[in-house]
Amino acid sequence: MYIFAAQLTIMRVTPKKRLGQHFLTDETIAEQIARTLSPNDKNILEIGPGMGVLTKYLIQDQSLNIKVVEIDHESVEYLQHHFPQLGENLIEGDFLTLDLSRLFQSSFTVIGNFPYNISSQILFKVLENKDNIPSLVGMFQKEVAERIASKPGNKHYGILSVLLQAFYDIDYLFTVNETVFSPPPKVKSAVIRMQRNPEKELHCDELLFKTVVKTAFNQRRKTLRNSLRSINFEKGFLNDPIFNLRPEQLSVSDFEKLVRNVQKIM
Repeated sequence: MYIFAAQLTIMRVTPKKRLGQHFLTDETIAEQIARTLSPNDKNILEIGPGMGVLTKYLIQDQSLNIKVVEIDHESVEYLQHHFPQLGENLIEGDFLTLDLSRLFQSSFTVIGNFPYNISSQILFKVLENKDNIPSLVGMFQKEVAERIASKPGNKHYGILSVLLQAFYDIDYLFTVNETVFSPPPKVKSAVIRMQRNPEKELHCDELLFKTVVKTAFNQRRKTLRNSLRSINFEKGFLNDPIFNLRPEQLSVSDFEKLVRNVQKIM
């Protein structure tokens, strides 16, 4: 997990290996991330503020209603000392277990430098709350960011790509070198922005859509005819030409069409 480190000398937070903490030493990047917010982003939830270098730039805009959630108690103490204006908006806890419906009275934007080991879980929780989270700006492992933003036909295109792009427009903003962290991680990072698209719901059964997408990509090198054999289709259904394709060749709308056809015969 990458934690933004403010250059303050009164106290510091010790990086914790169990949390995968790496401190960002280049504040210019934190400022860049804060500037990616749009004028429509008013309620802000920052995940993993650490020592608050991103928080520092967020709270400069007094029009924003900012809440931060941090699981590391030492970081919480640091933030209480250096950002007392956060008050009750500083939440000590685990984002994955929070009841997000109680945080704001209306929709909100998620922002932060997300722990690599739970980044997918964070995204799935955002999906579960997509009607209340119109946008997200965050730093991920570069490989994960590429996967989220990839289009059909790209080798990085996969489960996250399809499920997220069904409801969000995604922009890969910029790459972050490992040299700006202390200690430096072994991989590069990247910042992406997700903006809710106009689709209120899928044009098919959403649960079945997730099942088909995950099943198809679990054997991504195989054609759909082979990767989806575990689903009990009627005899002859797999003769449709679409089953000659591999999952990375299908767009979100292609998967929706496939699932609608599956619904008819199940």
